[in-house]
Amino acid sequence: MKKQFKKRWKRWRRAVWSSALFLIIGGLLLAGQTLPEQMKQLLTQMTDGSPIAIETLNYLQDNDEELGEQRVFMQQLNDSQGNMKVHLRTSYVCGVEEQVIGSLDADSIYTLLNNNPSWKGKIDASGEVWLEETVTDDLSPACKEQAYMSVDANGNLTLFDGPPQEEKVLRTFFQLDIDSMESSLPKDVLKQLQDGIRIQDIDEYNSVLSTFSDYARDLAENVMKAH
Repeated sequence: MKKQFKKRWKRWRRAVWSSALFLIIGGLLLAGQTLPEQMKQLLTQMTDGSPIAIETLNYLQDNDEELGEQRVFMQQLNDSQGNMKVHLRTSYVCGVEEQVIGSLDADSIYTLLNNNPSWKGKIDASGEVWLEETVTDDLSPACKEQAYMSVDANGNLTLFDGPPQEEKVLRTFFQLDIDSMESSLPKDVLKQLQDGIRIQDIDEYNSVLSTFSDYARDLAENVMKAH
């Protein structure tokens, strides 16, 4: 009975703190204010070392939709019992990687979120937790191993997973003015593009993209489209 009471007390206390947290953040958002540093420290420190993910909510406060999703996620954590299987999905400029972090309780997940405020979380239909990280300045290890930039059948500058002949499209950027390229670029450069240019790091990625953006057919429509 003592152990059951301790578990109930722990869940009740976390629920109370979370409810207080949502009310405070909601009031501050309506008032157009940010959380004072002292208030953040107060709300993220609990007596058993189990922080509420105030940093994550503060990080997302300019995006009402994402903020609402994370509030739902944290409420689900508060209602959870025992450990849950936790995954981390990392989305890079090119490529996505997934890994299993382990079996964690809600307090440990809160700690992860506080230490990584840009992460977002959700619980899938099977009750497993997925934490999501976005890396905007690097390629995934898999992309560094096998990514190519080339031209697809419609004349679009395209990022491929493997040689372009395999037609595994990762991302399409913009349509190229082939006639303009043929009249101004050396033939060996055009052939290299047709065969596929290996992309091994973010610098090569940006360099190739920048070079051929000069030959985009219509700059006004150069909106990158992710597949």
